[in-house]
Amino acid sequence: MSTGFFLERRKKGMPEIKKIFLVKGMHCASCVRVIEKSLSKVPGVSAATVNLASEKASITYDSLKVKDQDLAAAVSNVGYRLMIEPKEQDEDQQRKEKQKQLQDLRNKVIVSLLLGSIIIVGGFLGMPFWMQLILAIPVQFWAGLEFYRATIPALKHRTANMDTLVVIGTTVAFSYSAFVTLFPQIIKNIGIEPMPYFDVSTIIIGLILLGRFFEARAKAGTSEAIKRLIGLQAKTARVVKNGKESDIPITEVAVGMVIRVRPGEKIPVDGEIFEGESSIDESMVTGESIPVDKAKGDKVVGATFNKTGTFTFKATKVGSDTLLSQIIKLVEEAQSSKAPIQRLADLISSYFVPVVIMLAIITFVIWYIFGPNPALLFAILNMVAVLIIACPCAMGLATPTAIMVGTGIGANKGILIKDAESLETAHKIDTIIFDKTGTLTYGKPLVTDVVGDVLQLAASLEKGSEHSLAEAIVKKAEEEKIKFLTVTGFKAIPGYGVEGKIGGKMVVLGNRRLMEREKIKIDEQEVEKLEQMGKTVMMLAHNNKLLGLIAVADTVKDSAKEAVGSLQKMGIEVIMITGDNQRTANAIAGKVGIKRVLAEVLPDQKEKEVRKLQDAGKKVAFVGDGINDAPALAAASVGIAMGSGTDVAIEAGNITLVNKDLRSIAAAINLSKKTMRTIKLNLFWAFGYNIILIPVAMGILYIPLHILLNPILASAAMAMSSISVVSNSLLLKKAKI
Repeated sequence: MSTGFFLERRKKGMPEIKKIFLVKGMHCASCVRVIEKSLSKVPGVSAATVNLASEKASITYDSLKVKDQDLAAAVSNVGYRLMIEPKEQDEDQQRKEKQKQLQDLRNKVIVSLLLGSIIIVGGFLGMPFWMQLILAIPVQFWAGLEFYRATIPALKHRTANMDTLVVIGTTVAFSYSAFVTLFPQIIKNIGIEPMPYFDVSTIIIGLILLGRFFEARAKAGTSEAIKRLIGLQAKTARVVKNGKESDIPITEVAVGMVIRVRPGEKIPVDGEIFEGESSIDESMVTGESIPVDKAKGDKVVGATFNKTGTFTFKATKVGSDTLLSQIIKLVEEAQSSKAPIQRLADLISSYFVPVVIMLAIITFVIWYIFGPNPALLFAILNMVAVLIIACPCAMGLATPTAIMVGTGIGANKGILIKDAESLETAHKIDTIIFDKTGTLTYGKPLVTDVVGDVLQLAASLEKGSEHSLAEAIVKKAEEEKIKFLTVTGFKAIPGYGVEGKIGGKMVVLGNRRLMEREKIKIDEQEVEKLEQMGKTVMMLAHNNKLLGLIAVADTVKDSAKEAVGSLQKMGIEVIMITGDNQRTANAIAGKVGIKRVLAEVLPDQKEKEVRKLQDAGKKVAFVGDGINDAPALAAASVGIAMGSGTDVAIEAGNITLVNKDLRSIAAAINLSKKTMRTIKLNLFWAFGYNIILIPVAMGILYIPLHILLNPILASAAMAMSSISVVSNSLLLKKAKI
């Protein structure tokens, strides 16, 4: 996968695109803030979100005004690197690059701590100061080079970050020690014993790098979901051409190619079965372990597993268009997005570093003026301790690491969460509206009753409709081998039914509302009898006269009743919304345990019902699958689209249930609750760490207890704070949802 790729297709005539780029050199929340500010200043960039845990930037910009090189330059100007190479990198290459980075970091840690230890031991054994200086130089300017590389450009642009604190702290300690070594007499003349502190500068650098090493290893575990999804992809495809079969790389498969799949093989791309039949394990997509039987004309999904038969299929979606690729992109986007709670941490961190530098200066001044002898030495060591202890790393990692783990857990369970904000909002939901057809029900109704000789006329009319009820009527006519009549002037009337001319006569077919509109009298007793059984009744009329009825029944999904019960136990109000009449709607709602029903709601009124509840102070989730659900999905606090639904609905939703299991809604809300609990705990420790230890580093305990915080211990505590936050996020993987 390339370091930058499209997450949203360009809309016709719209040059604005959204890309994700890898960013190198970030270490804390203030780094994030600096990069975001720099990118946002580029003319043509409308949004820039940087994620510390994933080390990626999600940028929305006008491609006619902004080049990728402009974005890279903006990031480079503040001391970081934005990777824009168009060359595709496979998983192995990315892993090798990460391993090399970790190896380099480990080497620097070993050298720094080894030389620092030699300096400490040598100090006790009388090692000459000049020898300590020689040992400290490679640590300060080789192992610590990355700190200087990030600090110098940042200072040029009047910004500061965690690297700035490290550079100032270690440079002060190193410079003082070098001065003592080279000019000991000057130090003696001002009444201070010439004693270098090379052990402080070297061990601090070593411990900070050690913390980054463990942090990098731990962060690698937060993105396992992406690696696992990428690993699902097949590497080759067996293409059939002119009667001959040949294996080609998956990247060379094109739409329209005929591909053979044998038992025990992965299906390489999305397509439609051309010949043969099989049983396919689609658990990768649906989470359902029971294999699905497939035959000619059925759709197959890339990366699913062929169990028994051999078949050929025609490729319909390849490359980035396959379902698996879209899932990977959605997960990647979610892990690169930013939750509202994280923005608070980033905002605080942007002011944090300058405040710490001011506190360090104040610490130096107070200790230099009021401290005991040697005051200068106390002032320097306490200032260094303040600079080192005050690391905003933990604050920067608190939210994104938990978000990455949370969205990864969701993806592995067939719950695709599009962004961090949706994951954060989900736990606040107190009301859920379910669309009926295709959501609570399978959306594949069957004709159960035909009253009057109306099936031929009804089926002929509905042949031009895409509604699920129309499909049921047409299918019934085909089963009975009824001849379809020619229809002219066909018109679909959303929320009502259809009309058209058959044999020159206008015929209408629809619900009760359509009959009322056309002022057609209906047989209320017969209609009510069918509706009380939970059936949807369609009425056919001609010349203002009712000719007959067709009753259609849909089947409630197996998971619907359990899903509704789980949500109600969580204290969430569950509502069903449908275009059906109240009687039919109540019958379906009763089967799944829903007490409140919004019936006879036209498609364009669903959004209004959502907003009514929101205006009443409710946090509303809407669950739907159809094109007409899209406005309501977009308007809801959290839109939940069924993975079996239309592309428009899935695009409008914030969460997509790829597994099609309604019980996953409760799981998504539980996941949100547990993720937010982890984030809050992370932020508590991150902020608490700084609030408690900065005053200690300044020397607040010296007067009552004569305790000072050694800069070496400060660096160790700083490293542990970041590691603890990442480790706490990883514990989320064990949570049951």
